[in-house]
Amino acid sequence: MATRASPRWTPAPLLKASAALHVGAAALALARPTLWPWALGAVVVNHVQLAATGLWPRSTLLGPNLTRLPPAAARRGEVALSIDDGPEPAVTPQVLDLLDQYRVKATFFCVGRRVEVCAELAREIVHRGHAIENHSYRHLHYFSLLGPRALAYEIERAQEAIGGITGRRPLFFRAPAGLRSPLLDPILTRLDLLLASWTRRGFDSVNRDPESVFARLASGLAAGDILLLHDGHAARTRSGTPVILEVLPRLLAAFAQSGLTPVRLSAALA
Repeated sequence: MATRASPRWTPAPLLKASAALHVGAAALALARPTLWPWALGAVVVNHVQLAATGLWPRSTLLGPNLTRLPPAAARRGEVALSIDDGPEPAVTPQVLDLLDQYRVKATFFCVGRRVEVCAELAREIVHRGHAIENHSYRHLHYFSLLGPRALAYEIERAQEAIGGITGRRPLFFRAPAGLRSPLLDPILTRLDLLLASWTRRGFDSVNRDPESVFARLASGLAAGDILLLHDGHAARTRSGTPVILEVLPRLLAAFAQSGLTPVRLSAALA
């Protein structure tokens, strides 16, 4: 049986330019030793630029990044609802019931270790017609600072955990907090994963005000949008209710009122 060849990684233009700058700086320092401070300064500025780019979740300068659905999906009136950081037994079952009530399919970016701990809940997500995608294995806050081996471990182990438990290997990856480094794209390419961020988010993991979260998500809502909410690490309202549980019914109603069709990311790109 023929095996599928691994995709070939092509560096983004910014990474090509950075590599050329490093080579040029080294050559300048060797040819004109008195200019080495200028060469070093150029390299430092470049590293700062790369770091700043990694802190911009919706940037495409470090490689492909899905920030909106394709034009064909937008023309069909589709949007994608993505839900991060679960599964969470105290929240996710109620989210699933709300989605069932409105007959909406969503994309859950799950943490691999949480999928292992909550295996039955992960299988329930898929059983109800939703997709589980890769959100790293441990959701480390310093994910963007990891070296290539540690990055590969976080992504590969999550792939194995999710695929083994649900029977379906993820097609998309979302970095913790959306932060990443120039080392990420080659790993995603090798694993045939597409980086996915979002069009709009409500900051519902830190914002305790459902009204503010809903306004961020619904203001200017349009076909082709990818929206982000959290079932894991969900902020609580003053009464202790996870914010997503107060925002989600209003958001799903807004989809219906606007004639928008929520779909899984994989369906939008099919």
